[in-house]
Amino acid sequence: MPALAVKNLTKSYVTRVLFSDISFEVDTNEHIGFVGVNGCGKSTLFHILLGEESYDSGEIYFGSETRIGSISQAVSDSDSSLYDYVLEVFSELAGIEKQLDEINHELSACSDPERSKRLIERQYRLTSRYDDLGGSTYRARTRSTLLGLGFPEEELNRSVNTFSGGQRNKAQLARLLLSDSNLLLLDEPTNHLDIKAIEWLESFLVNYRGAFIVISHDRYFLDKVTNKTIELKDKRLFISKGNYSRHIELRSTARELEVRHYLRTQREIKRIEGIIEQQKRWNQERNYVTAASKQKQVDRLKATLVVPERDSASIHFTFTAKEVGGNDVLVAKKLGKTFKGSNGSPDKEVFHDVSMLIKKGEKVFLLGDNGCGKTTLLNILSGRMRPTSGSYYLGSHVEPAYYEQNMTSLDPNNTVLNEVWDKYYTTISRKDICNALAAFLFRGDDINKPIGQLSGGEMARVQLLKLMLTKSNLLLMDEPTNHLDIDSREALEAALEEYNGTMLIVTHDRFLVDRLADRILYMTEDGLTEYIGGYTDYLEAVSERKQAKGPERKPESENAASYREKKANKSALNRAKGELMRCEAAITAAEKELDGLNRELSLPGVATDYKKSAELSKKSDELRAKLDKLYDALVEAEERVQEAENLQ
Repeated sequence: MPALAVKNLTKSYVTRVLFSDISFEVDTNEHIGFVGVNGCGKSTLFHILLGEESYDSGEIYFGSETRIGSISQAVSDSDSSLYDYVLEVFSELAGIEKQLDEINHELSACSDPERSKRLIERQYRLTSRYDDLGGSTYRARTRSTLLGLGFPEEELNRSVNTFSGGQRNKAQLARLLLSDSNLLLLDEPTNHLDIKAIEWLESFLVNYRGAFIVISHDRYFLDKVTNKTIELKDKRLFISKGNYSRHIELRSTARELEVRHYLRTQREIKRIEGIIEQQKRWNQERNYVTAASKQKQVDRLKATLVVPERDSASIHFTFTAKEVGGNDVLVAKKLGKTFKGSNGSPDKEVFHDVSMLIKKGEKVFLLGDNGCGKTTLLNILSGRMRPTSGSYYLGSHVEPAYYEQNMTSLDPNNTVLNEVWDKYYTTISRKDICNALAAFLFRGDDINKPIGQLSGGEMARVQLLKLMLTKSNLLLMDEPTNHLDIDSREALEAALEEYNGTMLIVTHDRFLVDRLADRILYMTEDGLTEYIGGYTDYLEAVSERKQAKGPERKPESENAASYREKKANKSALNRAKGELMRCEAAITAAEKELDGLNRELSLPGVATDYKKSAELSKKSDELRAKLDKLYDALVEAEERVQEAENLQ
């Protein structure tokens, strides 16, 4: 029996039909990509499957063993620690642990043999249940999943309500992945994830033993994790075996066959209708009998005639750039940014020593982990923010335009028409503005909709149109494909490919990077590392560097470095300094080993390997205990060194 079966499902609103008589099944191990343009009804179908929204007609069946799971729309504001918040998904295991503790306490004080026997029997049942549910490894799996999704070890004890909305969404994703659900409904799960976390999620889902349906516009992600594709288009479903790329191939072939069959049937209908007309002109009784017979044939053909699907309306981008005076478009030298702490908290350095040179016509992509300062850097280069250190300048006649990820520059009270016309009314006529809006799929009454009532995808289209009309020769873009469906992404890619200006783009869209990038600048707090080519080239270069470098070594701690500096300036070391050095070396080795364990724990395969994760977690706990003792010894050694130096 399938995990899920949907038969002849129909959903409509007062003025619009979302889908009609759709049917599909989900087997227990199928990994399904669910695609379609924004607003076609994908998320609505999820709400229906979860019982959160009604439907007009049809039937929905779940398998007897199906346990469905999804991420809540409401972002948690829990004051629990991140680690404890995610552990809540294992409430049954926590309850069993509590019961076992109570039984152990009762057994230690029980003198009644019969009661002891009953307690032991209950203890056995609970222990068996505990083991069946993976009780010995659930804490290790929780830590492994959080590390894999990009949460640093030191943040696991932070309160959930102190994290950003995106980070709290990641916490909900962690809970979902660790739940006992065997049918996951994932609606844009890569939102708010950086590339490292996306790659971890890909590996996790590839190894996932249950079924899932994932809504996504990330083609790279879909190709990695899915083995079946469902597309919702024109109120119907199109289903293919294979990932998204295979689906596109099959859909293209199917459409060609559909068009051919339609045209062939139309020609046959026209031919038979010609015979009917001819028979009627002859005006004989037997001719009328023949005409009636042929008419029945025409009716049968028309009844089975399927009109080929229409090409979806798509955005038409044409970015053109004003001429630049020289070859150097953007130069930055040792830029740094530090935010002042508030309420006595320390200052936070986001990055330092960021230098770059971008030449005329280059398509440069800025990658890096979440929080490394990519958006802050774009804000500085666009003039919206001042750097703490360093400098930058734009070349001669360079006119930048900035596409911001959060779209705060749009006035929510403006209509779509006025949002664009208010900026360009002196240079562009109302008619031309309306034509431009139509090219961006704003037609009829849509141009009078308030910005505040638009979807994320619609607001993205407004901002892209405003960007296009600037004719700027330097585009600074922060996650431009966010909120866009696949068709719109492809239109944007094609436009940027033909753009004759210069680009610096922050994105997690690996497909976009692979298609357009001349160079990649990978950003950390210490600056930028350059890679030539697209994302695939970047992966190959990183792999080659790792092989050439050998096993990664953890830098020495500040204390060890300080000790070695003192050692270089002094000719002799006393016994206390020798002891300090040994403590430092032991701490460095233990920290290196702990980092290695944490990296291994963050691997997707480990998160699903109960035995392995339990073993690694035990080693991790032992190392932490060892480190606590070493740090105590370090403090004592430092005190003895200080005493010895005071005597010199």
